[in-house]
Amino acid sequence: MTTRVLSVASEAYPLVKTGGLADVVGALPAALAPHDVKLTTLIPGYPAVMAALDESRVLHRYKDLLGVEARLLGGVAGGLELVVLDAPTLFTRDGGPYADPDGEDWLDNWLRFAALGRAAADIAQGAATDLHPDLLHAHDWQAAMAAAYLRFGKATASPSVMTIHNIAFPGYFPAEIFPLLDLPPEAFTIEGVEYFGGVGFLKAGLRAADAIPTVSPTYAEQIREPEFGMGLEGLITARRDRLHGILNGIDTVIWNPASDKNLATTYDAATLRMRGYNKRAVEKVFSLTEGDGPLFCVISRLTAQKGMDILAGLVDALVAMGGRLALLGSGDAELEVAFRAAAVRHPGQVGVRIGYDEALSHLMQGGADAIVIPSRFEPCGLTQLYGLRYGCVPVAARTGGLADTIVDANEAALAGRAATGFLFDGVTADDLTGALRRAITVFGHREAWRSLQKQGMKADFSWRRSGQRYAELYQRLLKAPASVQS
Repeated sequence: MTTRVLSVASEAYPLVKTGGLADVVGALPAALAPHDVKLTTLIPGYPAVMAALDESRVLHRYKDLLGVEARLLGGVAGGLELVVLDAPTLFTRDGGPYADPDGEDWLDNWLRFAALGRAAADIAQGAATDLHPDLLHAHDWQAAMAAAYLRFGKATASPSVMTIHNIAFPGYFPAEIFPLLDLPPEAFTIEGVEYFGGVGFLKAGLRAADAIPTVSPTYAEQIREPEFGMGLEGLITARRDRLHGILNGIDTVIWNPASDKNLATTYDAATLRMRGYNKRAVEKVFSLTEGDGPLFCVISRLTAQKGMDILAGLVDALVAMGGRLALLGSGDAELEVAFRAAAVRHPGQVGVRIGYDEALSHLMQGGADAIVIPSRFEPCGLTQLYGLRYGCVPVAARTGGLADTIVDANEAALAGRAATGFLFDGVTADDLTGALRRAITVFGHREAWRSLQKQGMKADFSWRRSGQRYAELYQRLLKAPASVQS
């Protein structure tokens, strides 16, 4: 029997993307289909989504969805089966999904994503025509209120799953919004949505959900510790029997160096020499001097979480060691300035593009020799998986999903041809410098470097196993739904 799941998220590739969340949400339907799971995605009706929606049909109308008029529209866009929350007052805006054109968070984000959660719960309780999901699957704080609305709803609730993609974003808002959420008074307690005196969307979802997957086994352990739990470690530990570390996969059709149209030249593990043409293309895009020395790349948000402050202080040292750098990303203004200044200091050796470019990110993975990921914490990480798939060797901190997916090039792993990258403990200048130096040394031994590339390209980071684990989790919940009170 087919299991019907409503997946609820604030973004989904290829329609709306600010980070890895969109990639995961967009890949899940195809990952679950082989396991007889039909997954429909509920997403806000941003302008890009509405423009892409084909032959939509009205599933439900709201005269008052937390104070605004709205519709639920069913249709297809970007190859995804969708339900779109069409609420122009909330989502028809310039700017991004979460911020205005100046980069400032929308002041009513609490309302926008509470409405998304309420709509999801309504669908789970039968509000939408011809759509009767067996289970609800919410992603991160923007969708987390769906589980809370189910828990405090009047009808019998479907089981709910709450995936933590990044616990560092709790969705915290002042207590003044609570009366506007259309929840019963008893919901504003430590056992409900109350969080440090205000309303915590992610906390509410974690407390209400029947299962709490997160995106790698190591991260599932780390978020039970104060260093990584962001104030939620007590709740996570108390509900550890509901916690599941399920490693994210990648879409191996979109991310395939043998057929990727974003590359200057396609290749596979048997034709790695062809990567040289992509390297020349990356050098041209970033105005770098052609060379045979190691070309490192960064594709990242420029934030302290990603360790970019440490890397910004080491660019001179990297160049002095014989490395070059191509960076694509945006984020903290001071870090953007620091990397741009490094490019001015080292013309032809350092190139910087501020912003994000999906096609260019593919070319960088296909042409750079290594990708640097010095994250202080990384729930799963997808860039290292793309790097492994493309023979772009990761140099990464030993944390979260980075630790779960990269085999460090220590002496034994190199000798046994098992290594796939370079891991380092701690995120300090000395730690990162040591890892970069190790990478540059091994790069000088062509056979050893080729072994790293080929071993990484052999690894299976598709959604095959992860999709099966999610399908099995759904089945366990449907056979014996667990009480949310434990």
